[in-house]
Amino acid sequence: MSQHNRRLVEKAGIDVEKLLDMLLKAAAAEFTTYYYYTVLRNHAAGMEGETIKEIIEDARLEDRNHFEALVPRIYELGGELPRDIVDFSKMAWCSDAYLPEEPTVEKILEVLLQAERCAVGVYTEICNYTFGKDPRTYDLALAILHEEIEHEAWFEELLTGKPSGHFRRTNPGESPFVSKFLR
Repeated sequence: MSQHNRRLVEKAGIDVEKLLDMLLKAAAAEFTTYYYYTVLRNHAAGMEGETIKEIIEDARLEDRNHFEALVPRIYELGGELPRDIVDFSKMAWCSDAYLPEEPTVEKILEVLLQAERCAVGVYTEICNYTFGKDPRTYDLALAILHEEIEHEAWFEELLTGKPSGHFRRTNPGESPFVSKFLR
């Protein structure tokens, strides 16, 4: 942890403990989303389900990347991940993306869309809190927000049939906006 960096962020008007709470809740949501998207992807079955598996996979891998990108910032600010995975998963900002009782493609897409809408709200809130005060966290949250908005657009387009203007990734999990934080 950099005490100097933490002091600069505090001096700019950020309550670092509040920010750490936000980042930990966001990281927990990304971690649990990765797990639940694995389950949802595997239940996207049949001819119709096969058409969405790759898109779920792109979002799933990018959510893992979001978790991996958030963790260093948490530690840079003096925070740490909980030692108990159950405690960590309970911190998640968003509700779990549970497999629906009747896992039809439409119901799976509804769960995915709700998860992405929550994520868009999470990163919008973090961006609003850090804008002009903590450029590093803001840049990270904005990069993740860009990808979450695309994920939301993918699932909304698949669910409603209305075009979103967004396309799948060339390579699964490439994280075009977040990849700079993963080097």
